[in-house]
Amino acid sequence: MKRGDKMLSGKLYSYQDDRFVSDINYQLFGENAANYWGELVPLEYAAIGSSDNYVLELEDNQKIRCNLRKKVNRATIGIPPRFIYHFTGRAL
Repeated sequence: MKRGDKMLSGKLYSYQDDRFVSDINYQLFGENAANYWGELVPLEYAAIGSSDNYVLELEDNQKIRCNLRKKVNRATIGIPPRFIYHFTGRAL
């Protein structure tokens, strides 16, 4: 997996109850030891809270416990709107 060069496919789950939230596309901008950060876009509309914890399943099946923050300075995609989120997290 190369850093930040293309969108990859993954899945987003709720950390608390392991509930599937959405399929996603993501870009990984950085990783060191067990820390990761990047951006993701849900492929369908999903109610995503920025204070909740999530599990991001990467394309290679690796799982990351992460927090999301909506990027309000980026355009939304489609109707209903799908936002771009910045994520930071640690490997599970």
